[in-house]
Amino acid sequence: MTFYSTNRQSPDMSFSEAVIKGLPQDKGLFFPKEIPVLPASFFEALPTLSLPEIAYQVLSPYTAPDIAPDHLKSICEEVFNFPIPLVAVEEGVSALELFYGPTCAFKDVGARFMSRCLQAFSTSGNPVTVLVATSGDTGSAVANGFLGVANIEVVILYPEGGVSDIQEMQFTTLGQNITSVAVKGTFDDCQSLVKQAFSDAELAKEMQLSSANSINVARWLPQMVYYFHAWGQWRKQNPSAEASAVTFAVPSGNFGNLAAGLLARQMGLPIASFIAATNRNKIVPDYLETGVYTPAPSVATIANAMDVGAPNNFPRILELFGNDFDALLQVVKGYWTDDEPIRSIIREVNQEQNYLMDPHGAIGYMALKKFFTEQKSAGIFLETAHPAKFKQSIEEIIGEEVELPEQLQAFLNKPKHSISINNDFNELAAVLQEQVKL
Repeated sequence: MTFYSTNRQSPDMSFSEAVIKGLPQDKGLFFPKEIPVLPASFFEALPTLSLPEIAYQVLSPYTAPDIAPDHLKSICEEVFNFPIPLVAVEEGVSALELFYGPTCAFKDVGARFMSRCLQAFSTSGNPVTVLVATSGDTGSAVANGFLGVANIEVVILYPEGGVSDIQEMQFTTLGQNITSVAVKGTFDDCQSLVKQAFSDAELAKEMQLSSANSINVARWLPQMVYYFHAWGQWRKQNPSAEASAVTFAVPSGNFGNLAAGLLARQMGLPIASFIAATNRNKIVPDYLETGVYTPAPSVATIANAMDVGAPNNFPRILELFGNDFDALLQVVKGYWTDDEPIRSIIREVNQEQNYLMDPHGAIGYMALKKFFTEQKSAGIFLETAHPAKFKQSIEEIIGEEVELPEQLQAFLNKPKHSISINNDFNELAAVLQEQVKL
């Protein structure tokens, strides 16, 4: 498989080249030159397949020939080694729980897969520096996915004071090959600094930079797997239902998760429709309503992982629909909400259904409820992180203590180590150059 830039001003690259480079030189995004359609036999067998088996079938067309089949199988078995259950919340509405990995967030899937790919492609004496911006869960997933991996240094940028305490602990307490950088600014500022670094000619001469945000194809593509897995579980639970009678509500910030689901649909997954569910950073819902795409400064909300004013992956969504706005509207609806309704619905569902949602999953649930009668289909929302990752906020909402899962308890009472910089590219460049000397 080869990958081209969505801006079409950079040369095509193989999977390994695209993974190492992260971003094309023309500041577009890598996109697969072909989208394979999986055979009917795969979908018939899907309810009986394990997560690693699904991952291998879905990802092999994209990774070949750079990763040998046996190696890909071992990577899939290592990465997809935790459950991703589909849990009924109420009649017709289920949560896809994506928080059973090492850092209790959906980004464990993509970060772990990418780390194994990058490890396979890196060579001794030519280390790769992974530069990533995070609004919360990406940083912890990437840090833990790459911790101790030979020939790879990781530099994580995050908005100072803009992530939860537990999220911050997960990437500032590790040491080894992980460097955390607190930026005096917003997540959008962090993303902008990352893009500047990738386009800087001087840094390109000094070091081999790669990105671990969902802009990287090795972070983005494996997110397809759990959509196939979710549909297989739903089909197993509802064998007599119409195969395409499923709507996914996807909590969205950088929109890599939604773009992955839409790519799965193009590969043949029979999904009726998607809802792009956001907080007050409603750039994409506004676009779906007006046809005008207007990035804006991000706004801080209770669902901080989605505080993104310029979604990086949106060009991939447009690419999937050939920039046809009407075709996109046939499949994707937009939804947004403010903080107070999020708090109210978390409290209500916890009391009435005995199900505790995190703020991001709650937005997905609310999106489904708005469109549920209109869709007349089964609804699945992505529960993207464990509620305990937002312990203080959730406890204030429900008025009771939230127990930390074992994975999160491991980070308590460890000293944090981070570098603080201004929103200044020269300061970031100095940090990166120091990594080269190390």
